Amino acid sequence: MQSTIWLVLLFLVELAKGSLDLDALLEFKKGVLKDPSGKVLSSWDSKSLGPNGCPQNWFGIGCSDGHITSIELNDVGLVGVLDFAAISGLKMLQNLSVANNQLSGKITEEVGLIMSLEFLDLSKNMFRGSIPSKLTSLKNLVSLNLSLNSLDGMVPTGFASLEKLKYLDLHSNAFSIDIMLLLASLGDVEYVDLSSNKFVGSLDLQVGNSSFVSSIQYLNISHNNLDGELFPHDGMPYFDSLEAFDASDNQLTGTIPSFNFVVSLRILRLGNNQLSGSLPEALLEDSSMILSELDLSQNQLAGLNQATSFPNYFMKPFAILAGPIGGISAVNLKLLNLSYNQFSGPLPFKVGRCAIIDLSNNRLTGNVSRIQGWGNYVEVIVLSSNALTGTFPNQTSQFLRLTSLKISNNSLEGLLPTMLGTYLELETIDLSINQLSGTLLPSLFNSTKLTDINVSFNKFTGSVPIMAFNSENLSLISLDVSHNALAGPLPPGLDKFPDMVNLDLSDNKFEGGLPNDLSGKLEFFNVANNNFSGPVPQNLWRFPDSSFHPGNPLLVLPKHAKAPSEGDSTLSLRSHGSRMKSTIRAALIAGLICGVSVIALLTLIIYRKAHQRDGGKDDMKGTKEKKGLSLSDIECGHDTREHSVPVSTVQNEPLSSPISVMSSANLSPSKVQDQSKSPNSLRVSSPDKLAGDLHLLDNALKVTAEELSCAPAEAVGRSCHGTLYKATLGSDQVLAVKWLKEGIVKGKKEFAREAKKLGSIRHPNLVSLLGYYWGPKEHERLLISNYTDAPCLALYLLRKDAEPCKLHPLSLNDRLKISVDVARCLNYLHHESAIPHGNLKSTNVLIDTSTVNALLTDYSLHRLMTSAGTAEQVLNASVLGYRPPEFASTSKPCPSLKSDVYAFGVILLELLTGRSSAEIVPGNSEVLDLTEWARLLAFHDRSIECFDPFLLGKQSNDEDMHTILDSMLQVALRCILPADERPDMKLVLSNFAR
Repeated sequence: MQSTIWLVLLFLVELAKGSLDLDALLEFKKGVLKDPSGKVLSSWDSKSLGPNGCPQNWFGIGCSDGHITSIELNDVGLVGVLDFAAISGLKMLQNLSVANNQLSGKITEEVGLIMSLEFLDLSKNMFRGSIPSKLTSLKNLVSLNLSLNSLDGMVPTGFASLEKLKYLDLHSNAFSIDIMLLLASLGDVEYVDLSSNKFVGSLDLQVGNSSFVSSIQYLNISHNNLDGELFPHDGMPYFDSLEAFDASDNQLTGTIPSFNFVVSLRILRLGNNQLSGSLPEALLEDSSMILSELDLSQNQLAGLNQATSFPNYFMKPFAILAGPIGGISAVNLKLLNLSYNQFSGPLPFKVGRCAIIDLSNNRLTGNVSRIQGWGNYVEVIVLSSNALTGTFPNQTSQFLRLTSLKISNNSLEGLLPTMLGTYLELETIDLSINQLSGTLLPSLFNSTKLTDINVSFNKFTGSVPIMAFNSENLSLISLDVSHNALAGPLPPGLDKFPDMVNLDLSDNKFEGGLPNDLSGKLEFFNVANNNFSGPVPQNLWRFPDSSFHPGNPLLVLPKHAKAPSEGDSTLSLRSHGSRMKSTIRAALIAGLICGVSVIALLTLIIYRKAHQRDGGKDDMKGTKEKKGLSLSDIECGHDTREHSVPVSTVQNEPLSSPISVMSSANLSPSKVQDQSKSPNSLRVSSPDKLAGDLHLLDNALKVTAEELSCAPAEAVGRSCHGTLYKATLGSDQVLAVKWLKEGIVKGKKEFAREAKKLGSIRHPNLVSLLGYYWGPKEHERLLISNYTDAPCLALYLLRKDAEPCKLHPLSLNDRLKISVDVARCLNYLHHESAIPHGNLKSTNVLIDTSTVNALLTDYSLHRLMTSAGTAEQVLNASVLGYRPPEFASTSKPCPSLKSDVYAFGVILLELLTGRSSAEIVPGNSEVLDLTEWARLLAFHDRSIECFDPFLLGKQSNDEDMHTILDSMLQVALRCILPADERPDMKLVLSNFAR
């Protein structure tokens, strides 16, 4: 009888425990606000219980003998707050996994009460705050994943007590402590991912736990703020099990360790740091290593470490010499990325069994024919932006697996070898921006694999050799043969590519009619600057006039054919309720402009009086003084010798007479005006005064610090970034040297890192950064680029007020071409380099007077600036009318891809109206700036009043012209929409080609 009573009591106790677990789950359920899948709220029914007290058919719930052992609710889109206090009573819970939902709130201390927990996964949610210290009480914890949340603050120091922990993933949060405080406390962990946080400090594993060094297999610390050398304490640790190490996207310095004794290492990623010196030769040799992926891109590496041979009795470490990459013999290496470094010399003569090899954006020279020995394992070859020369070899390995070949922006010449058309798996070929000539290969156009051909900006002649094929499997998606000398009619087979999306035939000498049946999938189409004639086929009417003009004077586009707008939504004015009154804003802007004008006028008066006194003295001495730049000279973009210059802002101030670069670099900006009174003394310079570092980012630029210090320099413009000088070297090469203002640039390491990125960007419509100088004094920061003798777009807009400039007005075709050039360059910056221009305005758009090619200057300088320097740039853009509205709602606005699109829209309006963006439109007290004026007129169907009267002229009744102008205006108005409605530059560019 007594035993029976005990059994009943035991049953009741177990039943009570099961009831407590059930209550905890129902409390958890109360925190779920939304369940899009319907799997949780519908199935968690308190009446649905099994005979053992376990929930029956509850989604995601594991149970044993009435006790909840697992909650697994991954990827179901739950919205709500996770109540850790509610589930802390689940004493047998081993697995809590709610990854990839929208759960929010803080991880509270109660999580540390679930002592049975072995697996905790809260990843990809919206948790915030810090990790509670009680979490380190979970002695049974094997796996902890808190990645992809909004956690920040400190990380508990008690991880050493988690002796069973094998897996730790904290990536994509905002933790900001010294990384060694965490790593030093870890024991036998096998997997650690701390990437994409704000960890600081250096990686010195010798001060950590030796068991961690022995057990770790995967270590990812990329995308943090780590600095210093790798393993500085006692050199490379003896990792027994390490298979993958990723420290990319930090600020690590010093040289690369040899990794000789890490025999298990398969993946090594150190890209986008500031590592220098040479590449350890062992990483590329056939050794005991099983390395399969090596990424050292975006560093400052300059060669290969090569050990010299010494007799065995030398006990000291052997000498290291830096040399070119002669060959790669590692048999396991499949991916090699050494792009964006400073490697020089010829291409390696062999690449082992590499499948992907990227050596782009280096200083490699020599003949491209060395690739003929690269074997049949290679699949992707990227050699773009080097200084390679020569011709393609006509006898190469079969390249049986080659899928992508990119050798753009080099100096290749000669003909395309027929062998190029025999690579059976080739999908992408980019040979743009070279000096290749001859005819195109017919075999490239009958491939069933090739999807992308880009041979633009070369010297190809002849026609496009496309035959009338019978095959239905032609795969070409993108064809760019623009900017060559191709001629003749288009081949009839051009309409046999059903999947064609991009087709650029512009800037050639094609003639005849356009094909009738081009792919209906076309998104980008451009045949401008050719000699086509006849009617435009109906299936091409959807593309704007800029796809056909300028050029092609005999091409007929039906007057009723109009480029479609991007949706039918009606353009509306911004709500005036959220803005300050128009009169107040007008007064503020007018006051600001007047203030700037008064300062400029006072400066001009002082300047002229000073030079008049100096001029009188010089006349008395019988000396001849060179005339200083007047305000009108600078505004027109001309110096006193009638050379046009790229001024960087309309609000330029009068500048001093020609001085040497070294003289200017040795002065602080505050002293320039005083020094300008003695121009002769400023010409005196000494080569040894360039005591800083001169860094050249382009192989084509050959200049030493001594030559730069001696170069006569003439100040030609001033902007919010500093002063621009025109420097003439002894070789008659002319450089533009921008002397940056004191106190606006970042620290040396970050400045060098960003300058290197900017210097690697090349585009035909961009004035690229060629180098920089970092002096010992704070005001000695110089940026170097080619000097471009061309007026800026702003001068054309001010033409009617600047008679000395004598610039011819821009025709509609000219304005179309400028718009497309600027759009192409921005699209390249945004989608190929992933950075905004950041300072787009009409003064930073230079116009080549002979070709009407547009060139963008001062790109992405905000990346070199401190927050104060960026703020000054944004303020300058605001005064000039280029600031997007979203900047008004943030205390620290920063240039973005969206703000570039807005600025491009403003430039389009300037081109259409002939007005400056900062101009307050007269005659309407309710309208302040150009964008509001254009929006208002478009809203009231009075767009005709927007357009520059010069464009209309005697052709005011030309319907084709009005169609073009209206299409351009629609693009401009879309670009100045609120940020979330603005198109990206890829879509904007396609609007010009549709």
